[in-house]
Amino acid sequence: MGDSLRTAIISVILGCGMIAAGAIPVATHAQDDAGFQAYLESLRPKAAAMGISDATLNRVFPELTPNPRVIQLDQNQPGGGAYSPIPNFEPYRQKHVDSARISRGRIAYQANRARLARIEAETGVPEEIMVAIFGHETNYGSYTGDFDLIRSLATLSWEGRRRTLFEPELLATLKMLDNGVPRSRLVGSWAGATGYPQFLPSVYLRLGKDGDGDGKADIWTSEADALASIANYFVQSGWRRGQPWGISVSVPASLDRASMAARTSPTRCPRVFNRHSRWLTIAEWRRLGLVRTGGNWPADTVMATLLEPDGPNKTAYLLTSNYRVILDYNCSNFYALSVGLLADAVKQ
Repeated sequence: MGDSLRTAIISVILGCGMIAAGAIPVATHAQDDAGFQAYLESLRPKAAAMGISDATLNRVFPELTPNPRVIQLDQNQPGGGAYSPIPNFEPYRQKHVDSARISRGRIAYQANRARLARIEAETGVPEEIMVAIFGHETNYGSYTGDFDLIRSLATLSWEGRRRTLFEPELLATLKMLDNGVPRSRLVGSWAGATGYPQFLPSVYLRLGKDGDGDGKADIWTSEADALASIANYFVQSGWRRGQPWGISVSVPASLDRASMAARTSPTRCPRVFNRHSRWLTIAEWRRLGLVRTGGNWPADTVMATLLEPDGPNKTAYLLTSNYRVILDYNCSNFYALSVGLLADAVKQ
């Protein structure tokens, strides 16, 4: 599927190419309620084109005010340009694939086995991958954010620097409300991610799925719906049934890394994909002397890339196309690796 909007907003959150803290002061019109209301009124034709009722807009718009805190959080993202150093993965792994998260993941895994097995049978997305996403996004539902989505997205859209990103999400949130999602459910991160899977509103509208048969896609209180929705996201992103995300390997000192360099220039997430080697089959990697240190070898015909996130002579990973699906959820090697490793640990 390739959800470029989710990736773009995650890039905002991660600070990829962001403006350094304090570089731009909060706009003086942030308290201009009249201008804010005028902007909201200008959205009515777009809302009408999406089938959003005037009754919904009339109920919501008058109560909204700008949230200066949201503007501050957006503008104060840490720096990190295209050429800033990339730290080692190991400290991140220790924090995000720790014993507590693994333990809680195993509890969630066992508690949901019946529904997880059914979803995996239907979609091909492994049970443990769904659980790992649930664990990474909200620590198994323990924290999903408490910002009012409509107010936050209205503020970010009106402020204007990233209107092309946030205005569609504001309209999607209004559509959710118009569709009957309770106003109390519409909370999440300051940038619009919501529910157990931390979906953006537009993603929820496209991919939210009923997992418990009650006719609703409740990703805020139903683990069944959240897990089914995560699996649906992965299916739409191209998950290949029966193929692992990757395996850990030891790389021989003799490997000519220059000859393994990727031959294409990525247009999406270059800092992520430029760290990957070119694609070779598992059989070719094995002939080059790579030794499996975790997991089972995929079939010899499976294509994989090599990533050494802590540099030479450390644990490396052969990554399949399913790893790219995890990257579609969050375009960060550290995130995708830790999801895969957490999934493996949860299943043990």
